[in-house]
Amino acid sequence: MTTNKGAGAIEHRSFGLGELKVADIAASDGEMTFSGYGAVFNNVDAGDDLILKGAFAETIKSAKSTGIWPAMLSQHGVYGSQMTPIGVWTEMKEDDIGLYVEGKLANTERGREVYELLKMKPRPAISGLSIGYRAKEWTLRSTPTEPRRTLKAVDLLECSLVTFPMNGKARVLSVKSEFNPREIEDSLRDAGLSRADSVKAVAVFKSMLLRDEAEPDTDLRDEEEAAIKSDAQLTELAERIKALIA
Repeated sequence: MTTNKGAGAIEHRSFGLGELKVADIAASDGEMTFSGYGAVFNNVDAGDDLILKGAFAETIKSAKSTGIWPAMLSQHGVYGSQMTPIGVWTEMKEDDIGLYVEGKLANTERGREVYELLKMKPRPAISGLSIGYRAKEWTLRSTPTEPRRTLKAVDLLECSLVTFPMNGKARVLSVKSEFNPREIEDSLRDAGLSRADSVKAVAVFKSMLLRDEAEPDTDLRDEEEAAIKSDAQLTELAERIKALIA
């Protein structure tokens, strides 16, 4: 088997998102985030290539040391769209599965559009992740049963959300749902809850979310008492909602 090194033309490699799992309501920080796998190791794709663990090591090391990260694009910037990024990648690392990525979409028209497409039910409208890279080191097959190429090192240029993936192994693991107090309050009022109870319910939800995300309080007694009070309020409100829809 011959080992080849170089940096040729830009190539694209696509991976399917699979089933999209939307996270439970989280305390809103105004950001549209998601996570998943941009590539899966030891998996022969439709282009008959296989990527080995370690292939992205130099890209990740360089990104974290220089601050210059691979771009986040939509459809690789083609199909009539511009090369303007739709957000930024906030984390990239290799694990035993593949290239794990976390991203934050920009609060722009395109960023908001992609976020809504990711959250659609009963399935996401965007169904793939795809990487754009230059192969740096690889081996060619020596027998017909081997992949065409085994990629040992690549220069990752961008990772895109795409519509048509080539490989079903990689997936978006979660999309952070935005906690919108006004929408929840309106929904509760539409269900028949009074304005006062709707406002109270949203306050309880928010306090519980903040409690879950906060650092442990040094005064455990106060924290436990607050938790008991919030749970009691939530139980009371839940009973009122049940009565309304019964």
